Amino acid sequence: MKKNPIDIFSDWAVIGRDKGMEKNHTKSVQDMLGFAYKSLKNFSFIDAGCGNGWVVRKVSKNKECSNSIGVDGSSKMIDKAISLDKKNDYFCSNLLQWIPEKPVDLVHSMEVFYYFNNPKKIINHIYSNWIKIGGRLIMGVDFYYENEISHGWPDETNVNTMILLKEKDWINIFKEVGFSNVKKWRSGKKNNWAGTLVVTGVKN
Repeated sequence: MKKNPIDIFSDWAVIGRDKGMEKNHTKSVQDMLGFAYKSLKNFSFIDAGCGNGWVVRKVSKNKECSNSIGVDGSSKMIDKAISLDKKNDYFCSNLLQWIPEKPVDLVHSMEVFYYFNNPKKIINHIYSNWIKIGGRLIMGVDFYYENEISHGWPDETNVNTMILLKEKDWINIFKEVGFSNVKKWRSGKKNNWAGTLVVTGVKN
């Protein structure tokens, strides 16, 4: 019987598989952050679906970062993040319900949104409640229609919720919830790997 994503990631936290997630996603995340950092001064940051907090820790080392926050639905991932990092703030919560005390300049998410039955709903929630006017959301996903090698992941990972969308679907979601200056690219494309699909936009 398949498990929900939170239970799967909690299992991964226990067996140390979170370290592999960091290793496999580092290059794409560096590419995403490199783009998002441009012209940012004294910025605040949230990682949506932060896992063990590795991106939160990474961003907090940027001298222009004033506040770095991680949010995740897995209590075991958040426990691990807190054990590794006493500097930054972590919250264990359903991303669809959580709202930060103050909206931030930059929200990042890697390999998270397709685990929601309605990806548009979580992106709209973030747009409406997490991001300042002029702030940015940047997301990366490896599970998408054009990356054919990923199509078997729901069975391989035993996860019961993985929504397979096309590139154009993700772009349309960003535009439909209100993001402007929407851009997309693929990071790390090679051989039969289509690369991480990166989509980003700014809140007006």
